[in-house]
Amino acid sequence: MKYQDIKPSKELEPYIHSFWELKGEGNDNQWERTFPDGCSGLIINLGDTCRTDNGLVSMAHGKTYAVGTMTSFKDSFIDANTHLLGVCLKPAAFSVFYNFAPQNELINSTIEFEPRHSFNLEKINKHSLKYLNRFFIDRTMTKHRPLKSVIEDIHKSNGQLSIYEISRRNNTTVRQLERNFKIQIGITPKEFSNIVRFQNAMSVIKNSAQERSLLDIAFECGYYDHSHLTNEIKRNTGLAPSQL
Repeated sequence: MKYQDIKPSKELEPYIHSFWELKGEGNDNQWERTFPDGCSGLIINLGDTCRTDNGLVSMAHGKTYAVGTMTSFKDSFIDANTHLLGVCLKPAAFSVFYNFAPQNELINSTIEFEPRHSFNLEKINKHSLKYLNRFFIDRTMTKHRPLKSVIEDIHKSNGQLSIYEISRRNNTTVRQLERNFKIQIGITPKEFSNIVRFQNAMSVIKNSAQERSLLDIAFECGYYDHSHLTNEIKRNTGLAPSQL
């Protein structure tokens, strides 16, 4: 399996993490697991039919799909004829380009787009990066990225700030913050913070010396104890920390 991330144009960097491409190879014939990261995205299938969402959804060749924010892991089947091209949007950036559904209707889902919202298969096959940059620049409806300062506060604290403190810093109420998160991201600010905290813990575990205890890592990342951390990792990945 070959996978690569491609940076968007400078104009799109505030809203798009990356464009990405995944191609199966001759010996591929397995389920690949994706972990929640708090982001939504879009995918066009350039290869054979691809099963995703733990086998519940089949993505057809040439079709474009919206992928909602995930709250747990997701498996997709990759074989030699798999060829996917995707867009990883930054949190709350979906509404910069599209304005037809609150994000809580898309969580944990892969939904086929109508043709008028979809990528052009012929153009994307000719020059994918140039086409995608132009596509999203032309679709930009606003330069305002909702919840930007709130999301930055959550990331800076690695998900360890309380929701009350986040709302206080951003001059809003917890209730209003929760309402806006469900519309713009699909999940609550607490759920989003938990994903950010989980992602930070994953990074710390992978980059720590082997002799470092899971209890130390748990305390550093804002968990009560090593059991709390282990349970969060299992919930988000289906794996134990030792399997990461």
